[in-house]
Amino acid sequence: MFDDVTFPKPARGSCWVPAADVYRTPSGWLVKFDLAGVNPSDLELQRHGHRLCIRGTRRDVLVQTGVQSYSLEISYNRFERTVHFPTEIESAHVSTEYRDGMLLVRLEQV
Repeated sequence: MFDDVTFPKPARGSCWVPAADVYRTPSGWLVKFDLAGVNPSDLELQRHGHRLCIRGTRRDVLVQTGVQSYSLEISYNRFERTVHFPTEIESAHVSTEYRDGMLLVRLEQV
């Protein structure tokens, strides 16, 4: 069903790539991005032709002066993720919702 939805490699210089789920809905598409710890004001969403691209930055806001890291598994810094759709999405109506660290992007054909 989703053979034509692709996830190309991120742009050079991106530090991490958020996970994404893509769903086909009766009115278009739903894309969920796992963006735990990302401030919604640090997000940029663009669409062009068949592509949806999200960019932003996850910052480590809890680090205090004088603290040394012992073990780090969470990626911080810039990120980028692009999703290619089998249909043109540039004219789709876009709505977003940020809930519990998940960005929900709805693309509805008009």
